[in-house]
Amino acid sequence: MTTPHPVPRLDVRGLDVAFGGLLALREVDFEVGDGETVALIGPNGAGKTTVFNAVCGLVRPRKGTVRIDGRPAPAKTTALLKAGVARTLQGLGLFDRMSVRENVLVPLTSLRDRDAEAKVRNALDELGLAGLASRPAGTLPYPERKRVALARALATEPRLLLLDEPAGGLGAADIASLADTVRAVAARGCSVLLVEHHVDFVMGLADRIVVLDFGEVIACGTPETIQNDPAVEAAYLGLEAAA
Repeated sequence: MTTPHPVPRLDVRGLDVAFGGLLALREVDFEVGDGETVALIGPNGAGKTTVFNAVCGLVRPRKGTVRIDGRPAPAKTTALLKAGVARTLQGLGLFDRMSVRENVLVPLTSLRDRDAEAKVRNALDELGLAGLASRPAGTLPYPERKRVALARALATEPRLLLLDEPAGGLGAADIASLADTVRAVAARGCSVLLVEHHVDFVMGLADRIVVLDFGEVIACGTPETIQNDPAVEAAYLGLEAAA
């Protein structure tokens, strides 16, 4: 694990988010250090995706702050990309009729990046997609589509990568490959925040884990600490084992 920078890459403090009369997040505090991988876990409805949306400016907190490299997180997509933030989506968000290359190029086009083509090639190579560059994204099997979505995020060379259910729907070999990719990304200094239900994947990958339940942080620590926390087992891990 990389030693956290004095100013966290991502710093979330006292975050409250309400939808009508429902308080979805209450006093959420956590940080992600430079080159650190942090997993956000919890049962369905715990508020994990709401945290992601608050970080990306898609929902407005009732109170609290979200800072990236010590500065308030911007609310617009292009500004987030310029701030070094990239995100994958549960629904992938690919353009099915566009080629793999064109999909990966999209965010770089919005940034008017002069090195866009080189960055696309690097991302496709890293994800093993170079041979599929000209294929329409909609014709690919689901695991390859997920890799295209990840390549699109990595092509922007982010300093903070948000991964929303990256292992969902993947088999064991694809999950192992994904873990290797995330480790490589973190090793070059990119901080990673991921939401994931695949417990084994999280425990083998994350430096620290933040556990949400009913919109509140109930535990935060190393995988070993989280695995032995009775409150976590009752709220989340026990439910997963029963399932």
